Amino acid sequence: MLEALAPVATGLLVDATVGLGGHAAALLARFPSARLVGLDVDPEALGVARATLEAFGQRAVVVEASYCQLEEVLAGLGVQAADGFVFDLGVSSLQLDTPERGFSFRYEAPLDMRFAPRGMTAAEWLEQASEEELVRVLREFGEEPRARRIARAIANARRRGPITTTSELRRIVLAATHPRPGRIDPATRTFQAIRIATNRELEGLPGALAQAARRLRPGGRLAVIAFHSLEDRLVKTTLRRLAGRCVCPPGTTRCQCAPEQLLAVITPKPIRPSAEEVRANPRSRSARLRVAERRAE
Repeated sequence: MLEALAPVATGLLVDATVGLGGHAAALLARFPSARLVGLDVDPEALGVARATLEAFGQRAVVVEASYCQLEEVLAGLGVQAADGFVFDLGVSSLQLDTPERGFSFRYEAPLDMRFAPRGMTAAEWLEQASEEELVRVLREFGEEPRARRIARAIANARRRGPITTTSELRRIVLAATHPRPGRIDPATRTFQAIRIATNRELEGLPGALAQAARRLRPGGRLAVIAFHSLEDRLVKTTLRRLAGRCVCPPGTTRCQCAPEQLLAVITPKPIRPSAEEVRANPRSRSARLRVAERRAE
């Protein structure tokens, strides 16, 4: 990330998913002339980020907002254009490691999973979703091959009462899938899918990336880290469209995706973590970094 943004890091950077402020602090420390605007919807994470970035004084501004509101936030700050954008997608370590947030089946906790304390919890989403909707979400967002079996098990279980805890949902998935020892926990895909559905994570991502591309100065850079294949494919497709390529499904007789020649993709293939980085930080193992640059006007 630091290397990708180094050519533009003398100006204004925008961390659209500032989280705990790790990337933001690393950028500001490495590039003393850089300024940064950070956005996040999680007020708990923002509290940590503000404390982390306090040492950088007025060089860092943190705003509670979704990356879907990029243009609105920047306009409110009087920012016409930025030199670099960072997106670090998905769930954060703080969210995973705070039991009461309900993101992880490693802890007994209420089935919440919300990035921000508003809207439906995961338990409420599960209660109102039809069995067919469950199948679709598990297949689409979890890439779960046993989606029909798990959805039926969830539907049967909730007839006996609401599913309200992480351990209860995991038990339902385990009973439906009969996992073999040593394999990845089968609840992993289900929890991912329900988290994405609860937070509507992927709905606004293409639009947010387009907002960032339009707000980049010529030569400015956009760097995006994704952590699962579904997310990465969406990033890849969106960057291609913003680089002027049609991304309509094969067989489409007339282009409907409206390509925009805003970006040049710098990483045809994503940058993956080294073996050394994975050893130091196991959660980085599935990370994929893609970088694009704003074309000259």
